[in-house]
Amino acid sequence: MLLGDFSINAFCEETSDILQFIGYIVTIIKIAIPLLIIILGIIDFGKAVVAAKDDKMKDSAKSLGRRLIAGVVIFFIPSIVLWLFGQVAGYKDTKDGEKDGFKICEDCILTPWDCK
Repeated sequence: MLLGDFSINAFCEETSDILQFIGYIVTIIKIAIPLLIIILGIIDFGKAVVAAKDDKMKDSAKSLGRRLIAGVVIFFIPSIVLWLFGQVAGYKDTKDGEKDGFKICEDCILTPWDCK
C-alpha cells in the first residue's frame, strides 16, 4: 500500500476488531486504576494509623496525592489522545452519509460495546 493511498476510513473499518479489543482493555484499566488507588490508599493510611506517627500519616497522604494525580492522568490519556487526533483536519474524511472513519476508531476505543 502506498502512503498516498492511505485512507483512515479503510484503516478503521479493517482494524475495528483489534481496536475494539484495545477499547475493552482501556476500559478495564480505567476501572482498575481508581480501585487500586483506593485500596492502596486505605492500606497506607491503615498502616499509618496503626503506627500512630505523624510523619507516616504525612507520607501516606503525599503518596495518595501522587497516586491520585497519576490515576487521573491515566484515566484521561485515551480521551486526550483521541481528541488531539480528532483536531487534525485529515482525520475527518466524511463522504455523503458514511460514518466518519476516525469516528469508527474513536467509538471502538472509547466505547467498545458500541463499535461497528
